[in-house]
Amino acid sequence: MFHGSLTALITPMNEDGSLDLDAYRRLIDWQIANGTTGLVPVGTTGESPTLSHEEHKLVVETAVKQAKGRVPVMAGAGSNSTAEAIELAKYAESVGANGVLVVTPYYNKPTQEGLYRHFAAIAGAVSVPVIIYNIPGRSVIDMSVETMARLAEIRNIAGVKDATANLTRPLHIRKAIGPDFIQLSGEDHTVLSFLADGGHGCISVTSNVAPRQCAQIHEMWARGDTKGALEVQMKLLALHDAMFCESNPGPVKYAASLLGFGANHVRLPLAPVAEASAERIRAAMVEAGVLA
Repeated sequence: MFHGSLTALITPMNEDGSLDLDAYRRLIDWQIANGTTGLVPVGTTGESPTLSHEEHKLVVETAVKQAKGRVPVMAGAGSNSTAEAIELAKYAESVGANGVLVVTPYYNKPTQEGLYRHFAAIAGAVSVPVIIYNIPGRSVIDMSVETMARLAEIRNIAGVKDATANLTRPLHIRKAIGPDFIQLSGEDHTVLSFLADGGHGCISVTSNVAPRQCAQIHEMWARGDTKGALEVQMKLLALHDAMFCESNPGPVKYAASLLGFGANHVRLPLAPVAEASAERIRAAMVEAGVLA
């Protein structure tokens, strides 16, 4: 179900910081029209840490309704409170999300046994696929391959979004669990290397503003055109770099605002990108062919 180019959707906002659901719906339609194969609302890129629970749920429900079954929706449902993660996962399932993305608990620093019990409890509360989000750069902890293999024995723990940038990891996971366990890169820069090591796709930040190009990489790879896929990736390289010149999602929200998808607004404690970063982002968009 989850493969190819999936977009870690921004949550468009108005100048006053309120949700811009009209821009959000337009963004979703544009994504699907340009080859995006899955939508991932309310992850870190969607500013989940600063959305209220009511806003979080509204964004998930809006994504499901706007997608209309055209592509699957993997709703962010992570928390460093297991009870809260279960609540968000159950809500996502109730409104029709096709799966949930659950981040490793941040700040608490659970042991590997704690990680196992956290994800097992969430998987036991829902029937939709659960995708583990392993991002030690933000959550501090790194789920081991051994813990992931234990979790993969649970029926609906279906895969991982891997944002470790460790390109030996997909090989070890494939060896420990097998080829059917869904492996999605969480790093735009490493997508081709990840695919070469047995990965199934990428949950992308860049595809918010370059969905057609990001989708082309996966389409070309699938038909064996590795040279073409690399050419597209190289054309996107400066844009990938620019999307992380400051803390995500500051750069991508600025880029999206240039394309008419919401205002250049992020909620505190994040701040709008600096002028030098804005110039870099705009130049990279022009280089990638997504902005005139």
